[in-house]
Amino acid sequence: MEDLQRGSTIHRLISSCIKDDYYISASLIHLYMQCGDIINALLLFDTTTKKNIINIFLKGYIKNNQPNKAIDPFNEIKNPNEIIINLLFNASFLLSTSLFDALIKCSDCSNAEIVFTKITKSITHYGNLMNGFNKENNTLKTLNLFNQMKLDGFVLDLIIYLCVLKALSKIGDESICQSIVKQIPYSFLVDNNIQNALIDM
Repeated sequence: MEDLQRGSTIHRLISSCIKDDYYISASLIHLYMQCGDIINALLLFDTTTKKNIINIFLKGYIKNNQPNKAIDPFNEIKNPNEIIINLLFNASFLLSTSLFDALIKCSDCSNAEIVFTKITKSITHYGNLMNGFNKENNTLKTLNLFNQMKLDGFVLDLIIYLCVLKALSKIGDESICQSIVKQIPYSFLVDNNIQNALIDM
């Protein structure tokens, strides 16, 4: 906060002479974006004559979790360089992740599954999709994701095992249930949530 206030003070003092100064404008815009003050960064950007500082905005929007806005300034670039393209790719990745989360919340697992194939997967992504499939009673897909996680080398956590046990409770196949329960670490088996899930199964 102190850096932002200091930067704002400097900006006011030299505002009349920075319009054509790329380095000062870029530094101030960078400061505003890093501190999350996107409004002042945009106001300053609109007064500059050199628009080749667009990469600062792309970085800033990504840092401030606003990847959707990073796409807009990209459209103004006639010949984007490799750095700009990489930044846009990062923004697109964040957009895909946000879209995936939104689809799960809307119980649209069909489209979430499509987005899932295009993002860098985390154990949280797997858990969210498995939980979504369980809500739709699509338990076989939950088990398929469980098997895929093992193939991909993920270390399974408590949430994943709870999702799997919930799916097993709906399948009712004793042999499959036993084979998976045997895979649950003892440290998880003593957990109350796991024990309750086993009873329900």
